[in-house]
Amino acid sequence: MKLLLVEDEAMLAEATAQILKKQGYLVDIAEDGEYGFDCLLSGVYDLAILDIMLPKKDGLTILTEAREAGIEIPILMLTAKGELDDRVDGLNSGADDYLCKPFQYQELLARLKALSRRKGEFKIDGILSFGDFELNPYNLSLKTQTGELALTRKEANILEILVANYPQLSSKDRILEKVWGYDSDAEYNHVEMQVSLLRKKLKQVESMTQIKVVRNLGYRLDFSKGDADD
Repeated sequence: MKLLLVEDEAMLAEATAQILKKQGYLVDIAEDGEYGFDCLLSGVYDLAILDIMLPKKDGLTILTEAREAGIEIPILMLTAKGELDDRVDGLNSGADDYLCKPFQYQELLARLKALSRRKGEFKIDGILSFGDFELNPYNLSLKTQTGELALTRKEANILEILVANYPQLSSKDRILEKVWGYDSDAEYNHVEMQVSLLRKKLKQVESMTQIKVVRNLGYRLDFSKGDADD
C-alpha cells in the first residue's frame, strides 16, 4: 500500500516513514503543501497523512482542493492543534480521521489499518485475500491451504497492487510509480522480472490464481486453471 506523508518537520517525517515502511507501507514524503498537493493529484496513493500547519499551502486547503479534484483516498489529518474546532474543520473538509501530536506510533498504525478496512481492501486482521491465497503485507507472507512462503518487499507490493486494483488492469507504468517511485531509473523489465518471480511462487504454494497479462496494457489476477501468459 502506497502512502503519502505530508509533514514539514523533517525528523518527525523521516522517523514516521521508517516505522511505516517496517509495517509494509511504501512511503513518499512531501515537506511542503504545494508539493504534497501535486503528489495527491498523481492518483498513485492509497492513503495519505496530512499535517495541517505546512509551508506554502496549509493542510486544510490541500484537503479541500483534493476532495474537489476527486481524490477519494482515506486521509488522516495530523497536527499539533488539539482544539475541537480544528478537528471539526478537518472532518467537515473531508478528512477521514484526525490524530494530534504528539502521538504514539501504535495508535497511528491502528488508525491507518482502520482506514484501510474502511476502504474495503483489508480483512479485519490486515490480511489481503484473493482467490485461494492470502497475502500478509506486514510479514510478507503468501499463504494457501497447501503451503506458505516468504515474498520479497517488491513482490508483496506488486501483488498487493494487483489485488487492490482487481478487476481492473494494473499497468506497468503504475506499478513502476507505486513500487519503485517517480525518481527511480527502473524500467519495464524490472516489473516483468518481479511478476515472473511472483508467478513461480504462486505455483510453489499450489495456487490456482494466475497473473494474466494483456499485451501493452498491464496485468490482472485471474482465479482459474490454465497457464499464465509470459
